[in-house]
Amino acid sequence: MTEQEKIYHIALSMHDKVGPVTAKSLISYCGGIEGVFSATKKFLLNIPGIGEHFISSFEPKTSLIDAEKEYRYAEKHGIQVLTYMDSSYPKRLSHFEYSPIILYYKGSADLNHHRTVAVVGTRQPSDYGRLHCDRIIQGLISYDALLISGLAYGVDAAAHRQSVALGIPTIGVMGHGQDRIYPAEHKSLTTKMIEAGGGILTQFPINTKPDRENFPMRNRIIAALSDVIVVIESKRSGGSIITAEFGNEYNKDVFALPGPVGEDLSEGCNKLIKQNKAHLLESAEDIAYIMRWDDIDKGKVIQKQLFVVLEPDESKLMDLLKTQKEISIDALTYALEMSPSSVSSLLLGLEFKGLIKSLPGKKYCLA
Repeated sequence: MTEQEKIYHIALSMHDKVGPVTAKSLISYCGGIEGVFSATKKFLLNIPGIGEHFISSFEPKTSLIDAEKEYRYAEKHGIQVLTYMDSSYPKRLSHFEYSPIILYYKGSADLNHHRTVAVVGTRQPSDYGRLHCDRIIQGLISYDALLISGLAYGVDAAAHRQSVALGIPTIGVMGHGQDRIYPAEHKSLTTKMIEAGGGILTQFPINTKPDRENFPMRNRIIAALSDVIVVIESKRSGGSIITAEFGNEYNKDVFALPGPVGEDLSEGCNKLIKQNKAHLLESAEDIAYIMRWDDIDKGKVIQKQLFVVLEPDESKLMDLLKTQKEISIDALTYALEMSPSSVSSLLLGLEFKGLIKSLPGKKYCLA
């Protein structure tokens, strides 16, 4: 997409009377983003859902000037401007009709990473919550997941910090523009996140303050970007419960850490579990089991094995093993018309490649 097309998208997204659904409708009816800015008022009025209220407040020239300033700011500060039609735009998000037509992203993590886990929770976690948050994230290391959270105090910040410490890429989704960090105390944390291969993401242009009404939209983005949503301690209501509810609405797998009955910080998680809106979570292995990650990874290993390049003698040996459940080294030596030492060498090489395994009694079979 050209620079000018991105500026057009920014201009449309900054209009306070145009949400994502309306913006996409305009672009579709006008035959492209440039058509929105060249269309006559009469033509725009004929588009379903576009009324006089929008027409009277739509000033193409002024909005394009502001949009170019936004684009130049992003360009200067190494911020990627992603339109909903860009290949690097998160695919998990793009199929929702409310998905923003513009995202501002600073970082290097792949927003289309093959596994994404959101970790959210209270702003004032207990020692119990912090301990299990750290343990769960540590357990994710072997599953190659991208961790997502909201940069808030408490569980969000703890999740980001633990991810950075363990070398897990982590994305912070913000409820304000890229010209500030909120809370301000997390500025050094976001720097470490970016340096460690993660990033920070927002749908809001610069000069957007972290106002209360922005955070439900931020929570929508977190839920949509994630395959898994983990809630670590929460009162009965709050931002993390909203994120979990969005997750259920979007058919995501939600997990909640159970806690002591009667404790305020356990009420939200226990309620989610009791209402079958979340799986009970004790460790990262619970996530892997429900998501079948171990089976998927095993399948990938087997798939890779199918494409291992074999020497001619190795291929002959493998063909023999495919005809029988197991075969002895003596039978292989006779069938291949090779010396026992040569066959042993072949078998050892195939074992290292993970294609065969040894059995008691000097017998072998396919792995």
